[in-house]
Amino acid sequence: MMDMRNRNPSSSLGHKSTQKSKPALGLDVQSVLNIQQNPMVLIDEHYRIIAANRAYQEAYGMQADEVLGRCCHEISHHSPVPCHMRGEDCPHQAVFTTGEAHEVRHIHYDHQNHAEHVRIRGHAIKDQDGNTYLGEEIIRLPHQDDEITCGEMRMVGRSPAFLKCLHHIEMSARTDASILLYGESGVGKELAASALHQFSARAAGAFITVDCASLPETLFESEILGHERGAFTGCLGRKRGLYEMADGGTLFLDEVGELPLSMQAKLLRVLETGTFRRLGGAETLQANVRIIAATNRNLLEMAGQRQFREDLYYRLAAITIDLPPLRERREDIPGIASVLLERIGKSWGGQWSLSKEAEKRLFAYDFPGNVRELRNILQKAAALADGPVIQASHLDFELPQPKAVSHLSVSDEVNDSVIRPTALRNGGQPDDLDGLLRQYRGNRRRVAEILGVSERTVYRWLRRGS
Repeated sequence: MMDMRNRNPSSSLGHKSTQKSKPALGLDVQSVLNIQQNPMVLIDEHYRIIAANRAYQEAYGMQADEVLGRCCHEISHHSPVPCHMRGEDCPHQAVFTTGEAHEVRHIHYDHQNHAEHVRIRGHAIKDQDGNTYLGEEIIRLPHQDDEITCGEMRMVGRSPAFLKCLHHIEMSARTDASILLYGESGVGKELAASALHQFSARAAGAFITVDCASLPETLFESEILGHERGAFTGCLGRKRGLYEMADGGTLFLDEVGELPLSMQAKLLRVLETGTFRRLGGAETLQANVRIIAATNRNLLEMAGQRQFREDLYYRLAAITIDLPPLRERREDIPGIASVLLERIGKSWGGQWSLSKEAEKRLFAYDFPGNVRELRNILQKAAALADGPVIQASHLDFELPQPKAVSHLSVSDEVNDSVIRPTALRNGGQPDDLDGLLRQYRGNRRRVAEILGVSERTVYRWLRRGS
């Protein structure tokens, strides 16, 4: 492979000399690149830029002679090493390995060192001698803090795990297929569902959330499908159901794994046909609804245990997206904490920030409760702080050291690896729920994490037993 560091950017591919002769087709690379409105570069196998269009030069505040011969990661990432060496999905590595086009989402830095979200489309380009180059188009995206919101929360992050997930969300939103979101409790599944809706062609339509864990079986048809006047005792008027209200938009089924089997069958019929009848009604209605579901449970395992309908699973899981836990994107913790503190400040009428020592302590913690736990820790810290700066001493992490529960021997130490298989053996409410709550001092969230269910499910079990 030739060193094209000193080549004229207007030269053509296909010749290994530095002369300005052109290949048989007379293709001027620089002219082709300049047709593109988005920034675009041509990169060799050594990450060196051999041609860049005017839009690229303007985006990064550089002249052609400052760009050519430089490594792409030096300019766009301000990094001395390629992005895949820092854990990112690298289009250069993908294209030169597979020869196939590759698309990713990255954080780039402009000439003023301002970070911006970009989508990169990489294509393999060959010259007449068979040499491969990477043609990289860079699409600059709107600022995420302004674009992806759910209430007062925002999707925040620059970690490779977050950017990969966000790219999957954006690509999946382009389709109209049903999407199943997997993630631990507290990772922000509703926020991800909101992002899917906002990225989609249905963004102008309604975004309706159904809390499957708290939906009583007796009210399922009335809430989801609606009812007509006189459908049941005390029913005085017509009510549109949530499915009908989501017509032209998105219906988000949160904690879908908590639906009883009888409700799953009714839901499947609606999703299969898109038609329904209100409770007590004779007219068959139709709605055009995009379904997004979320769970922290393994629905396929539940299907194998006949706790979840397999046909409903495949109806919901046309596309699956895994949301990373906070411990896999630690570098995002300061940014997320800043957004949470801003939200707390608006609610409480104050303003707080983290000291460097506090940030380091947060960074070192695993957050089994993810973003929800981080929010709780920051709320308590803000209440304890005697000024606008939260110190490391104000951060109180829940680190329970439980003793043995009644059904274990005194010498057994209770930990997640001991409790969880026993509790989940039958997939339903564990026999030792009261004992677990006593050992964890009534902490329903921690018990829910150990059992692999939502906190709302634990609350529902307690209501049933009361």
